[in-house]
Amino acid sequence: MNKGRIFSAMQPSGKFHLGNYMGALENWVKLQKEYECFFAIADLHALTSAYADTSKIPENIYNMALDWLSAGLDPEKNVIFIQSHVKEHAELHLLLSMMTPLSWLERVPTYKDKLQNLGEQGKDINTYGFLGYPELMTADIILYKAGWVPVGEDQNPHLELAREITRRFNMLYAPVFVEPQGLMSRASVLPGIDGRKMSKSYGNTIPFAASPDELRERVRMIVTDPQRIKKDDPGHPEVCVAYKFHQLFNKEEISQLEQDCRGGCIGCVACKKNLAEKMIVVMADMHVRRQEYEGRKGLIHDILEDGAKKAQVVAAQTMAEAKEAMHLI
Repeated sequence: MNKGRIFSAMQPSGKFHLGNYMGALENWVKLQKEYECFFAIADLHALTSAYADTSKIPENIYNMALDWLSAGLDPEKNVIFIQSHVKEHAELHLLLSMMTPLSWLERVPTYKDKLQNLGEQGKDINTYGFLGYPELMTADIILYKAGWVPVGEDQNPHLELAREITRRFNMLYAPVFVEPQGLMSRASVLPGIDGRKMSKSYGNTIPFAASPDELRERVRMIVTDPQRIKKDDPGHPEVCVAYKFHQLFNKEEISQLEQDCRGGCIGCVACKKNLAEKMIVVMADMHVRRQEYEGRKGLIHDILEDGAKKAQVVAAQTMAEAKEAMHLI
């Protein structure tokens, strides 16, 4: 039975890697079975840091949609669309910005951190758009009266601000919007092949779209126990990156693998070959779906446009209520 409505979004910032999938998308695929879901490709949000060069945004949008569909998001069950194709996102953002105290935006914990980090990368992000990012995020969510937002702990401050802005609007004008609640998810954390956080900037990723052969090659490069010199040396799974992958992709054999590793009964090469084949099996359905959608830009365009039309029906109704409450109609 449907438990309510969910809204979530991602910025189109390039091709996914497995860490992205395990961190959020895997959870979305599960949630679509129980909730009415609105999933947006947040191209307006992408402008907060990529406004100076927007040339890659169309390709990134296509790649993100392809990744979502490959992962198993069903366009028949979900509303999947591009944020900027529903003009009400920008309109509600503007109205909310008129009544939100500046100090609320400045106190968001991640604001100064991101300002510094992106500034160190040479990006000038001293803009209203960057400061107002949580405002636009609030508009995204409450525009659909979504009761739930799947979030990690690091996103809680943004969601709390969204609730504060919602309460302020409802108090000043009329109770139009639903206060969104966090749907906490325990995302599976997948390290990079070198043991650090999986990141494109580190060059340590496994692409989500990897073919079986590419996946085997990337898994072959995973860092293992540095103390093991010979195949029959006792291993230490707790320091092995490959073991962490086994815990997520090969749960059925994990106990035996740990025992064999500690006893020097299996070498690292064989261990990683086993891992790669298990990962290929786990990801087989996703690989098949990718082959069905890849290169079919017309089909993906139609899915996104159909999603935008469905989203706009809900968004237009909500905006009409909001504008009436503010005496703008």
